[in-house]
Amino acid sequence: MRKKALPELSKTEFTVLNVLWKKSPLSVREIHDRLNNGWAYTTTKTTLDRMAGKGILTRESAHGVFIYTPLVGRAAGLVQWVKFIADNVFDLEPTEVVNLFAKRKTYSDEEIKELRDLLSRDDDRH
Repeated sequence: MRKKALPELSKTEFTVLNVLWKKSPLSVREIHDRLNNGWAYTTTKTTLDRMAGKGILTRESAHGVFIYTPLVGRAAGLVQWVKFIADNVFDLEPTEVVNLFAKRKTYSDEEIKELRDLLSRDDDRH
C-alpha cells in the first residue's frame, strides 16, 4: 500500500512541529507557551486546528482540553526543509545538503540514514 504524501510544510507548521518533536502530546496552552513567539493564543489554536485538518497532527480531547500529537516524524519534516534549502537557497542536490548535516553531527546517524532513505524514495517517484 502506498503511503499518503506528506503535505508541504510552511515555516509556521515546521516551527510548531519542532515544539512537538521535543515533547508530545501537548495541549494548546503548552504549545503556545513553548513557541514564545508573540502570537495570540487564538492564532496558535487556529494553526494547530489547520494542521490537524491537513493530517500533520492528531487532535484528541482530554478532560475538555485538546491535546496534539505530530503525525509527521522529525526526519520526514526535515526532508522537506532540506529539499527547499537545496533547491532555493544553495542550488545543490538534496543529498549534498544531507551530507552537510551529516558532517556537522547535528543529527544522529539514525536520523541521517532516515533522511537519506526518504530522499531516495522521493527521487524514485519522480
